[in-house]
Amino acid sequence: MSGTESIGSAWKLSDQEGGVLAGRWWKWALAAPDDLSPVRDTTGENAAWNQPADLWFLAGTYGGRVVRRCAVPSDRRLFFPVLNRQHTRSHSKVPLSLTVAQATATLNGVPLSLQEFSAPFRTGLTRRLAWGVWGGVMPLAPGQYVLEIKAESTSGFWVDTTYHLEARAL
Repeated sequence: MSGTESIGSAWKLSDQEGGVLAGRWWKWALAAPDDLSPVRDTTGENAAWNQPADLWFLAGTYGGRVVRRCAVPSDRRLFFPVLNRQHTRSHSKVPLSLTVAQATATLNGVPLSLQEFSAPFRTGLTRRLAWGVWGGVMPLAPGQYVLEIKAESTSGFWVDTTYHLEARAL
């Protein structure tokens, strides 16, 4: 089974829900030690690191081209950045964004809806702000999927990430 019957089941979030998830995603990404970081990982081998029980985060990148292969639970929603950033509140009291030239995500070739979220969050005692263009997908039927994420800012920062996903009971 290819799982294509569940494509198009985008996960539409309110600004508040999306902001909370963006903050949660950043806490997850920043907590990982360098050698286990899903963001630094170029293969997908660290994709399962410290995943929450209620959804599954897919990692962003530090820019450039990355191809990852990983299994994801077929019973959880997926949440991922297309283009994002974070900073401390001491750096700026408002979320700093990037000017987006392009931002797309497709699942098995089908375009996904993307949403922009910003929100405050904390890591320990440090107050931070998150901004980003995010994607979310409802749980996928068991099967094989290709998630392609492409984005570029007007400043020249770009990402081109391909996830080869296997949705299954984990």
